[in-house]
Amino acid sequence: MNESVSIQSSDYWFKVIEMLQQNWALIEPTKQGVNVYFVNDASGVFDEITFASSTDAEDALRLNGFGRFADDKSASSLLRCPHSPFTRQPHPNGPIYSSGRFWKSAAGNRTNQ
Repeated sequence: MNESVSIQSSDYWFKVIEMLQQNWALIEPTKQGVNVYFVNDASGVFDEITFASSTDAEDALRLNGFGRFADDKSASSLLRCPHSPFTRQPHPNGPIYSSGRFWKSAAGNRTNQ
C-alpha cells in the first residue's frame, strides 16, 4: 500500500516507543476539525484520529505521552523527523491508536472511534 497522504503541517509531536524508535504525530486541519496523523520514522502514516479542534488534539497527544518536538531541545538535537512524501503503511499491530488499545481518551475530545 503506497497511497500518498498529503500533510502540510510541520509541527511534529513525538513519543519515544523504545530505543531508536519513535512514533510521530502531525495535526492537520480538515473541514470537520483536525486529523492527527501518526507517522513512523520512515514517513509511513499508520493511523489517524479526528478531533473537533487543535486544542483537543494537543490535549489528547499530551495525555498519551506525546510531546511537541520543537519544545524539546534535547530531542531536537538527537532525533530527525520523518519528512514528505508521506504514504500509508500499515502498522504490524493494526491501528494501534484509533482502535483504543494504546490510546487514553479524555471525555468528549475525540470525534471518531
